[in-house]
Amino acid sequence: MANAKPAAVPAQPCFDPTTPPGGYTWWYADGLSHDGDYGFTLIAFIGSVFSPYYAWSGRRDPYNHCAINLALYGRDRRRWTMTERGRHDLQTDGNSLAIGPSSLRWDGDTLVIDIAEHGMPVPWPVRGRIRLTPHNLNSEVYKLDSAGLHSWQPIAPSAAVELEFTEPRLRWRGNGYLDSNRGPSPLEDTFRYWDWSRVHAEDGRTAILYNTQERNGAERSLCLKFEPDGTCSSFEPPPKAHLPASRIFRIKRMTRSGSGRGVRLGRTLEDTPFYSRSIIESDILGARATGMHESFDGDRLAAPLVKLMLPFRMPRRPVQK
Repeated sequence: MANAKPAAVPAQPCFDPTTPPGGYTWWYADGLSHDGDYGFTLIAFIGSVFSPYYAWSGRRDPYNHCAINLALYGRDRRRWTMTERGRHDLQTDGNSLAIGPSSLRWDGDTLVIDIAEHGMPVPWPVRGRIRLTPHNLNSEVYKLDSAGLHSWQPIAPSAAVELEFTEPRLRWRGNGYLDSNRGPSPLEDTFRYWDWSRVHAEDGRTAILYNTQERNGAERSLCLKFEPDGTCSSFEPPPKAHLPASRIFRIKRMTRSGSGRGVRLGRTLEDTPFYSRSIIESDILGARATGMHESFDGDRLAAPLVKLMLPFRMPRRPVQK
């Protein structure tokens, strides 16, 4: 799979991108507690790719469609928040990004995430802080499609995570991950399907797999392995491994797996009309490794009915005059 390595891209999160009309930029972070009982995912969007409001507006102004999506997972502490906001609620510079009352800030070696939101569909308060400290930083940027329009930077393939929330009351430590994606056009216009996963082994190695199916028929796989010292190498895509479809919305789930016991699907964290998120165990590193897996269905996201359903989980804050 072709990859690009622009010299100007820093090996850290950079929060002052130029996002064109119709395009998007997002920063994604996740983490799992050491005991496996808790986890989180966070996505901060400029030009929210999943937003029905952005689509209905004609995608003229990505800066008027921003959101921070946080999902907290645990046996007794689950929360979801994704309130879309406009230009008046966006503040950004090279080291920080604030969307409404929540923010991401790079302090030199740690990403500090402060959350002050309300959940959906039940408006419980969600307040707390996440600190994500990369073990190593990566500056390489990879192209995800054959035209080279959509790109991905795995900024921190592995990181230490500290999470402390007052609402709900949560406190744990674990292993995490940080990346960024950007593109000039809607995901569903280019991709029919993709699956992504990152798994982390106890010896400090991390593997990341990106498998895409484009609307032009092209299929591409990117397989990367990161050593504890940050050294990155690519490897040949292993055979495809089919996972059970998600239980509620029947989202197709696939990945690639090495030999041995293959992939074991753990808890399904999200089962939505157009994507699923799960915990998996894989032998891709030659030993059992645990991490996140996501499947995305571009046909589902493009469906008008799905867009009509999304405001129930993704409200938009009224624009202030």
